[in-house]
Amino acid sequence: MSSLERIVSCIDGYDANALPVEAARAVVRSLVTPIAVNERVAVRAALGRVLGEDVVSPTNVPAHDNSAMDGWAVRSADLLPQADTRLREIGASFAGRPFGTAVGAGECVRVMTGAVMPAGADAVVLQEVVRTEGDAVIVPPGQARGQHVRFAGEDIAAGQSALRAGQPIRPAELGLLASLGIAEVAVRRRPRVAFFSTGDELVSVGRPLAEGEAYDSNRYTLYGMLTRLGCEVIDMGVVRDDRASLARALGDASAAADAVVTSGGVSVGEADFTREVLASLGEVLFWKIAMRPGRPMAVGKLGDAFFFGLPGNPVAVMVTFYQFVRDALLALAGRTDAFELPALRVPCETALRKKPGRTEFQRGILTRDASGQWTVRVTGSQGSGVLRSMSEANCFIVLEHDRGSVQPGDLVSVQVMDGLA
Repeated sequence: MSSLERIVSCIDGYDANALPVEAARAVVRSLVTPIAVNERVAVRAALGRVLGEDVVSPTNVPAHDNSAMDGWAVRSADLLPQADTRLREIGASFAGRPFGTAVGAGECVRVMTGAVMPAGADAVVLQEVVRTEGDAVIVPPGQARGQHVRFAGEDIAAGQSALRAGQPIRPAELGLLASLGIAEVAVRRRPRVAFFSTGDELVSVGRPLAEGEAYDSNRYTLYGMLTRLGCEVIDMGVVRDDRASLARALGDASAAADAVVTSGGVSVGEADFTREVLASLGEVLFWKIAMRPGRPMAVGKLGDAFFFGLPGNPVAVMVTFYQFVRDALLALAGRTDAFELPALRVPCETALRKKPGRTEFQRGILTRDASGQWTVRVTGSQGSGVLRSMSEANCFIVLEHDRGSVQPGDLVSVQVMDGLA
């Protein structure tokens, strides 16, 4: 039994002609092995990359005990529990300009937010609650040891793991790395993804159309989706519908890339032709997924490269990419965090017709009404060739496998498109 067949044999009721969306996702995710190659880059160049190894803090953060508020640094042992305490101000400590003398009994030091706590002081009294009379500071009762103080190592202690391998590096991680004084960091190599479209009718942008031809939009949406995920992309253009051209393109793509993504050539009538070529190069499963749009799909391996054969219709390409390929490529990139698309539950403004037995991804517009209530409506025509519906939409309305029709006001699941990467 082949490796792919072993994987799918573990799925209860597996049927390549009616595979539920969740089962297909599980197979795709289980197929992918993350890239294990690291490279070192400057911290600023690491934005959007995946951390390749744990980062251990070389220092305490913060490096010193410091004040969390503007006020006065005091010794809590000097403070009276039931009455005002009169202290003498002996100086000031500013961020970057610490007070160099220890605080003695009956003394206090003016401190600003971020300033190093003077030796001997163990609490900060807010400036809003004290009274001053010359160099005298009158502190009310009710203060506590350690209040408004950020202690050395409170955020991260020296030797502690600050970040874990597999985390995406976002602006917060850049700042954290900088706070540790780290100038370079190990990141996973970006996945290399080769992609092309198939079809004799397809024409690249820039030349006039002949009768029966159409511009190839799929390569542009694939380029956008792959680039947004942080992949290194290899655009191989349009491949004609003949065995030699397809075999040559697939061979070149799988030799140059970690993954190959194609559009077209997997629907009924085309699949037998494509299957012969793919079988000679690797192991590929052809599925009919119980979903709309995007029913036909192929997934497998060509040599060491992962292969994803998507439908040819423009909307179906985008839906299958976001529901299956996106997760696989993020796993390939080494991500270990929870990167599945979250689903919100909001009321639907209109009725939607739906039969149980498949998952539907309708293009929706999520808006907030005058009362602050979020609602969703479909964009209009939901045909799998209507790419305008994806441009107008800001979310997918996900109608689950077992769900029937939706009535106005019913709650539906929504995947927000913004930030899909």
